[in-house]
Amino acid sequence: MAKMNKKRIKDMSIEEKQKKLAEYRSELAYQRALLAAGNTTESPGKIKSLKKTIARLLTFINLEQKTANTKQA
Repeated sequence: MAKMNKKRIKDMSIEEKQKKLAEYRSELAYQRALLAAGNTTESPGKIKSLKKTIARLLTFINLEQKTANTKQA
C-alpha cells in the first residue's frame, strides 16, 4: 500500500476513508506480526509509513465529523 497524500484523502468520502483505514490497520497488524516472528519487511520504513497514513486518515475523519457537528448545531 502506498502512502496517501492530503489531496487524495480530502477527495475521498467518509465511507472510503473508513474502508482505507481498516485496510491500513490490517496491513500494519500483518507487518507487526512479521516483525515479531523474526522476519523482515520489504522496506524498513513501511511500519512508520503505515502509522503516519493511519494518523492522517484519522485526522481527516475527525475533522469531517467535527465540521458536520458544528453545521448541525
